[in-house]
Amino acid sequence: MKRLFPRSLAGQMALLIGLALFVAQLANFALILNERQKLSLAQTEGPIITRFVGTVADFRQAPPDFRAAVLDDASHRGARFAVTRASGIDDASRRRETEARLTKALGELGIHTQVRAALTSERRAGPRRAPDRRMLQLSMLQDDGTWLTGRIVAPERDPVLTLRLAAATVLLFLIVLGATLWIAARMARPLRALTRAAERFKGRSEPVALTPSGPADIALAIEAFNAMNRRVVALLDEKDHMLGAIGHDLRTPLASLRIRIETMEPEEERDAAIAKIEEMTAMLEDILDLARSGRAREPARPMDVSALAEALVEEYGALGQPVTFLPSARHVLPVHANLLRRAIRNLIDNAVRYGGSAQVSVSGLPEAIAIQVRDHGPGIPAVEIDNVLQPFRRIEASRSRSTGGTGLGLAIAQNIAAAHGGTVKLEHAEPSGLIAKLVLPI
Repeated sequence: MKRLFPRSLAGQMALLIGLALFVAQLANFALILNERQKLSLAQTEGPIITRFVGTVADFRQAPPDFRAAVLDDASHRGARFAVTRASGIDDASRRRETEARLTKALGELGIHTQVRAALTSERRAGPRRAPDRRMLQLSMLQDDGTWLTGRIVAPERDPVLTLRLAAATVLLFLIVLGATLWIAARMARPLRALTRAAERFKGRSEPVALTPSGPADIALAIEAFNAMNRRVVALLDEKDHMLGAIGHDLRTPLASLRIRIETMEPEEERDAAIAKIEEMTAMLEDILDLARSGRAREPARPMDVSALAEALVEEYGALGQPVTFLPSARHVLPVHANLLRRAIRNLIDNAVRYGGSAQVSVSGLPEAIAIQVRDHGPGIPAVEIDNVLQPFRRIEASRSRSTGGTGLGLAIAQNIAAAHGGTVKLEHAEPSGLIAKLVLPI
């Protein structure tokens, strides 16, 4: 059932309002049809009852010898009057509403007696079979126990009444539903544009300024969204400037401190102090890289990602590092080259540091490509495989650079992948090792 229920705002509005309108129109159609039929029947029965009551009045005023002649004279133009021993109408076919109107009409003449009324049909005479005609039979009990009965032709019902009412109902349904769909589309269109702009921005690129459109409430929401984007960009720029200033201010005293330490004795303490300063400098660089990795300062340009990865592997090989590249097909994507190099470099460094070697390849996926770095080390415990992508998260908790980095390498790679609309995934390799995939959408 959930699969049939639309997920969009316009679809849900159209479905719910359409169903509610359909039920309301169906009930309205039934009520109108019933009332029109009753009105038509009342308009039909009125003249017939008047004619019957007039004949009864003439019959009762005529001398007994002339009463048969009165009935014969009234029996024309689709009417037949007679005196019978029984009314000829059983209780199942009686029309109580017609009887009430007949009783009221006779009461106005001072006649108070039992009456019967029924709607019957009569086959038409003729060589060809014609449709049966409707007859309204009225009977009145006389003082001598006989019944004065009249059978009068009732006008035919409107054959297209139901069709006309149904057509009017359907037309009204379509007009209201069409207006509802137009309103829903007018609301949903700017909301979809707002959603796409929010998804494309993610705080890592220049926001798309939307033109306010749609109803006033939605237009105000779009204006607020544009203002929020401008504030976010201003805050990010301020953050970058602040980090740059902090980095500059920290590098200068660290460099000055190292110069002073170069002359410190004894040699063992000097080397330990210099190592600590280098560790602080490297950590500072990693933190600054993490803060800036999500926002590219260069435009994306089409580039062969396979060639970029292979060039990095050649650099590692020139330095004697155990890094190899598997021949891969060509994959050209618009990327930020410097950021992507940093992300691949971080994955390779992790593989060499913790797995002893790295094997790099580029493969195509449905609507994406994956830059894959595999090692043959001990891998990562399953409970930690998602946590290591968080900043400063390391399996070895000592924070010593002798046992690893600052815990920012994978976080930086993840930020760079997100800046390209992709992600970093970690998977266990068989029989051992870890596979790090940097997935970029095509």
